[in-house]
Amino acid sequence: MKERRRFTPEFKSQVVLEVLTGVQSPAEVCRRHALSPNLLSTWKATVLERLHTLFQGDEQRDEDQARIAELEQLLGRATRQIEILKKAPTLLDAASTRNGR
Repeated sequence: MKERRRFTPEFKSQVVLEVLTGVQSPAEVCRRHALSPNLLSTWKATVLERLHTLFQGDEQRDEDQARIAELEQLLGRATRQIEILKKAPTLLDAASTRNGR
């Protein structure tokens, strides 16, 4: 069985950039790197789909970072609550035996 090739993000961006700048045609790039035209098309679509994010202002990135920090805090709180709930049955059993029940 033939092992699948793995491509680095740098390689993908270089190949797509060659096509987008017109240095080489998509067919030439595919032949040179032994790539499927569908694979190149997928990479190109991904680049074009995400291109607008390169021009996001620092405000957007700061908002994203603040939201990530908030979500991390919520996750930490939820994790602590889960740990407490896991221990609750043993704590309740210990408390009921101390009270003589």
